[in-house]
Amino acid sequence: MKDFEEVAAQYAPMISAMIRKLHIYRDYDTYRQIGNIALWQAWRRFEDEKGNFTPFAYRSIRGAMLDELKRETRKNDQATHISNVKMESGEAISEDLPDWLDVSMLNDHEKWLLEALYVNGRRLTDLAVSEKISLAGMKKRRERLLKKLREATPHPFKE
Repeated sequence: MKDFEEVAAQYAPMISAMIRKLHIYRDYDTYRQIGNIALWQAWRRFEDEKGNFTPFAYRSIRGAMLDELKRETRKNDQATHISNVKMESGEAISEDLPDWLDVSMLNDHEKWLLEALYVNGRRLTDLAVSEKISLAGMKKRRERLLKKLREATPHPFKE
């Protein structure tokens, strides 16, 4: 069979088509690389006398991408579950926040967001994905949270 560079160039459209077919809307480069790795593994394992390479490559690429999607979903579900367990367990985030900050007027979701952003240091993009909203929506939630805190909490350095 040909060298891998030729195979990769020939099957690049198949990888792009698979990304579209699986409705992958972010991390294109990651999934393109996963497709290329799966193609290389298929190329290494394929035996010419077994049949046509194209269906074998298709199944290998699709399988690798589906495996990664499942892994990513499982990881996001675990992160969401951990956040929910923390909220349900009644862990007081006030222990990790300054004494002058009053969080009693916040609802549970606002407390979770405050903890996620400022105690755990999570990124807005990660939170937007876990909450299944747009980045702009998550920024808006952060703005409302900060506004609510500013209005309700006296400034610690002013008398």
